[in-house]
Amino acid sequence: MTHALTRLHPALVHHIVNTLGWRSLRPLQEQAIEPVLGGQDAVLLAPTAGGKTEAACFPLLSAMEEHRWTGLSVLYVCPLKALLNNLLPRLETYAAWLGRRVGLWHGDITASARRAILRDPPDLLLTTPESLEAMLVSVNVDHTQLFADLRAIVVDEVHAFAGDDRGWHLLAVLERLTRIAGVPIQRIGLSATVGNPHELVTWLQGSNRTTREGRVVAPDTKPAPGATPPGDLEIDYVGSVHNAATVIAALHRGEKRLVFCDSRQLVEEIGAALRERGVTTYLSHASLSLDERRQAEKAFAEARDCVIVSTSTLELGIDVGDLDRVIQVNAPSTVASFLQRLGRTGRRPGGTRNCLFLALDENSLLWAYALVLLWSRGFVEPVHAPPEPRHIVAQQILALCLQEHSFGNRLWSEAWNELAPFDRSAEPITRHLVEEGFLDQDGELLFIGDEAERRFGRQHFMGMTAVFTAPPQFTVLEGRREIGRTDPALLTEKVDGPRLLLLGGRSWKVTWIDWKRRRCFVEPAKSGGRARWMTPGIGGVGFDLSRTARDVLLGEDPPVKLTQRAMRVMAELREDRIGSVHPGGTVISRQGLDVRWWTWAGFRANATLTATLGHLTDEKQRFDDVSVRLRSDLDRDMWHSGVADAAQRLCLPEIDERALDGLKFSEALPHRLAMATLAARLADVDAAAEVLEEPTRFVVQ
Repeated sequence: MTHALTRLHPALVHHIVNTLGWRSLRPLQEQAIEPVLGGQDAVLLAPTAGGKTEAACFPLLSAMEEHRWTGLSVLYVCPLKALLNNLLPRLETYAAWLGRRVGLWHGDITASARRAILRDPPDLLLTTPESLEAMLVSVNVDHTQLFADLRAIVVDEVHAFAGDDRGWHLLAVLERLTRIAGVPIQRIGLSATVGNPHELVTWLQGSNRTTREGRVVAPDTKPAPGATPPGDLEIDYVGSVHNAATVIAALHRGEKRLVFCDSRQLVEEIGAALRERGVTTYLSHASLSLDERRQAEKAFAEARDCVIVSTSTLELGIDVGDLDRVIQVNAPSTVASFLQRLGRTGRRPGGTRNCLFLALDENSLLWAYALVLLWSRGFVEPVHAPPEPRHIVAQQILALCLQEHSFGNRLWSEAWNELAPFDRSAEPITRHLVEEGFLDQDGELLFIGDEAERRFGRQHFMGMTAVFTAPPQFTVLEGRREIGRTDPALLTEKVDGPRLLLLGGRSWKVTWIDWKRRRCFVEPAKSGGRARWMTPGIGGVGFDLSRTARDVLLGEDPPVKLTQRAMRVMAELREDRIGSVHPGGTVISRQGLDVRWWTWAGFRANATLTATLGHLTDEKQRFDDVSVRLRSDLDRDMWHSGVADAAQRLCLPEIDERALDGLKFSEALPHRLAMATLAARLADVDAAAEVLEEPTRFVVQ
């Protein structure tokens, strides 16, 4: 028995050895014991299936006994309800070894189960940030009593929170919980893929960073310099959904295969095509009903010769049984996402992590090459919180008012322990909330105002607990059975003949639409259904992946298996794009009136460059991940004059007013601040400045 293991509670050690049958702990689990038991804030890093849950919970359960914690003392927060459901039995088992209890609270938990938790709180509660917010603002929850004994929180898949607004929301909620508990709450993040772990632990600490040092715990698993990264990877070019389904159906029969697609529409199309070929197929994406997804995941976990087709909903650590193969249709936009997907395989002893890329078109082949090449270099994207979350500040001020019923106009920032941006720098937002009627003021006290009631008051302000705006969708029903949700555009566009939908990998004929209640009733159809969903938000590829795509076009191949088809199509693509790349800098090409600046800098950098060089760009200011369209009469002198001082006067991108619809709570901000928030999030100033420093070559095609 190692020294680290002896630091755990003896009853826990007994069950680890005798019930689990473990002869030793994994490296991360051993290394995490001292810092977690010692009360340090930490981020625990390990590949998928690396034992991160046990690395956090074994020492925390021991700390419960060592320090005699009572009441609800530990929270375990996940980004997905399905992940919480999956973890519950395992954590219940561990806690029971010490006579401790675990509870579960999220949007699908019944009212009676919640009342039971409030009557007799468990020692550890599995939940989401949105459910924590709902508890804090609910009139049915005595939050001062429920959270009074809170001592630690585990944030699973912490990188998934930190990279978007849910992270800011989580941090703000943790600060409010800290005020209720009256002591600093230990914060432990779990992550499999992150390029800047020390920054991440500092971010997670919030106000704790002023009183204690954060710790990164990560076993040294890096390959030797020059070694080929582990994994059985292959890239193929198939050219169509039809061909992709044919390849998936033919390969690895008798094995369990997980197919990732990066859109719900593609999941539906691949799923339907596989079923047409007689393959046992299940689907998982956010617009399928909860029952449909649960049935698919359960059946897939218990089956053998089958395929499940999914969006990123199965990218995180949900257990779907022993996987044999991962197949990626096209490519995800980040190495971090790819690593999560690759980590779903190779979990059995002696198994090898594997992934087969199937590119549906030339561009997708290029990005697959680039992604795998970037991964082979050992790169993982750093995780950065979105800048200037003013709309989350507005939401938090209103939520605090609901929580406390009123608060002092001069003291409100203390609720977040002066953590920026929820500190006094947010006073202009508070003034705006008062001026616009979201808050009412009586002397020094602030209350929820009529405008907040009108905008957010439906269903007891439940809309305020989530920080994303969900696009409107229609519920699709076969009789009383909910199948999922579809985009209303498919129900309004003109069609000849019956209106057919594709949902759950099956075609459905629309029989009746209840426009008022947003319901669509269907019956089975043989084929011909269509799927589509609008996906608002800022997309695009980042700087590092874009630059690696340029390296691919210049001749560099990833060190993995490449099929003859993939190599042939890539050779043709390199020949076709020869005028868009150069190893010594960027290229401006002219083909008739089409003048294009090939920056290979990513979507956000090109948005920044387009705004900065507005007088040189096409009047429609079109740009994409790899290029910026310039005015047709551009010449060399005009170019050199226009970019001479551009790096010193970089501008934030211009924002379409319609984009505000995707920024929840933007109506609670002054218009200029809402627009400024979106502009800051669309920009990549550092990459834009780097591009402007590079030489540029003119090419006439």
